[in-house]
Amino acid sequence: MAKRPEEMIFSEFLIAVLLHNEAVADRLGLRPVDVAAAILLETRGPLAVGSIAEELGLPSASTTRMIDRLEKAGYVRRVRGERDRRMVTVELVEGGLDDYEAACESSRRHLDEIALHYGPEQVPLLLDMFGRVATAYRSATKELREDVT
Repeated sequence: MAKRPEEMIFSEFLIAVLLHNEAVADRLGLRPVDVAAAILLETRGPLAVGSIAEELGLPSASTTRMIDRLEKAGYVRRVRGERDRRMVTVELVEGGLDDYEAACESSRRHLDEIALHYGPEQVPLLLDMFGRVATAYRSATKELREDVT
């Protein structure tokens, strides 16, 4: 069954985003999921290891290895709780994402060019759409992972 034009455009969009994330990860010597974790920490702030695992849908052992890679590369650090030393949060180090920002410079330039085609009144609609697409994909990812376990 042939895809509708809007489905084809959305598929092309997804491919482009996935390939860009992989290219950024390659540039930084990381894995795509490592980049996702760094962006998550930038967006949400310090998170408990378990929260990172839950947000990214990773088993705890995979999350630990991912944090090890990010820590070794100088992007994050583990911080033990003051009251409960067993509690560990992960936070970005100061300037930790400078390499990421540099790797994304060309994509930001291209996206800025696209932004010129939209008026300020359209921005809330676009942001709403991106938020809804993110929620839909998170829900679908959770369903896929639940089906496996």
